[in-house]
Amino acid sequence: MSTGTDEIDDGLFGPSSVTWRVQLEPVLWVAGMRALLLQSLHPRVMRGTFQNSALFDPKKAWPRFQRTVGFVGTRTFGTHDDVEAAGARVRRMHATLKGRAPDGTSFALDDPENLLWVHNAEIDSYVDVARRAGVVDDAEADTYVAESVRAAQVVGLDPAIVPASRAELATYFDRVRPELALTDEARRGVGGLLTPQPSAPTGIALALSSIAAISFTTLPRWARRMYGLPGLPTTDVGVTLALKALRTASDLLPDIPAPPEIARARRLVREARAAG
Repeated sequence: MSTGTDEIDDGLFGPSSVTWRVQLEPVLWVAGMRALLLQSLHPRVMRGTFQNSALFDPKKAWPRFQRTVGFVGTRTFGTHDDVEAAGARVRRMHATLKGRAPDGTSFALDDPENLLWVHNAEIDSYVDVARRAGVVDDAEADTYVAESVRAAQVVGLDPAIVPASRAELATYFDRVRPELALTDEARRGVGGLLTPQPSAPTGIALALSSIAAISFTTLPRWARRMYGLPGLPTTDVGVTLALKALRTASDLLPDIPAPPEIARARRLVREARAAG
């Protein structure tokens, strides 16, 4: 809960959390696209997405993307009631969806392993970009991952199976890497990310496509190789410097207009940092 006269439910995290500070950074748009690119390398998850999602329909992709961004915003900055309502909607929707494997067998989209992959790819992307851009140090990065366990519970994951540190995330990816592949569904999905969405405003559509192109270079080396891109250490060094520069440049810009809960979060985080 916040203090003073501004008594209001701060939801899962609050102004003193690393999560609020990280999620308010404009450079995290790169991380969001990185998460989509990484998530696309899981054949079962991508097949289920292809069979059930509007993501692959150019006329519906932008509204779906907006809904995803809205859910992440509510999960991060909403009140406990708002978070529970949003989580309940997502859990109900996932519970009704099935995918079909190439051999004809069906699988549930809300299978814990599928949900865990989506969560871990998202959190790994956020924490990697935030650390490399200079938003957090190593200790704060681990705190961010630990805090993200609360977010995993919103979609129905058992916190006992969710990584709570960067080391646990790395162990998880080592375990699942043999299962990953660049499928036809992934190629179609990623191709859509790189193509301006016809239903999005022109400026936003072009910006998202540019961000997606940059996000490829932030992927782990093994993931870049799966996409047919160079997986060289020199690329990592150059991208880290570029992320730091992008974060510095974004700090000089005025705040982008945002919903009231995000505007409030910006103010409270600044106050918390000034007081700390």
